[in-house]
Amino acid sequence: MEKETSIKIRYSRGEDAETLARIALKSFYDAFADDPRNNPEDMKAYMDSAFSVETITADLNDANAIYLIAEIEDAMVGYAKLKTESSEDCVVGKNPIELCRLYALNEWIGHGIGATLMLACLEHAKEKQHDVMWLGVWEFNYRAQIFYAKFGFEKCGEHVFQLGKDAQTDWVLQRQIKDE
Repeated sequence: MEKETSIKIRYSRGEDAETLARIALKSFYDAFADDPRNNPEDMKAYMDSAFSVETITADLNDANAIYLIAEIEDAMVGYAKLKTESSEDCVVGKNPIELCRLYALNEWIGHGIGATLMLACLEHAKEKQHDVMWLGVWEFNYRAQIFYAKFGFEKCGEHVFQLGKDAQTDWVLQRQIKDE
């Protein structure tokens, strides 16, 4: 039996904090825990901090953080986090917006969740008159790099992503936001 793939995108609400924290934790763990370069203690330290209900609640109350939620039949299956007032020296734009996270639950990868979320993020950026979207992607996350390239993101630099005690290299990618 094929999964229903009628994807609804909505902005987060305050009451989403617990579910969002659970989805964020699971999707990050599923994406990176099996990679032997990621020490389990470093993964745990990062996830305990980044995906706690308290951290997500603080984000939901931050005017510069925007969460887009992907739902199928009212169940959260993925999310994206955008952040305004955020940039890197290599990012070229007067009004950039950062795509901090874009994740789908493992069982929904390949069902259009990521693409639907990305299109919603780009639409949000255009509506709010951002001229460039940028993100950091782990240098070894080849699947994500291919995904972002399909949406016109190009490497413009690198920065450090701190996973626990492990200073990892992220590629900084950007793309222009244009009226299309």
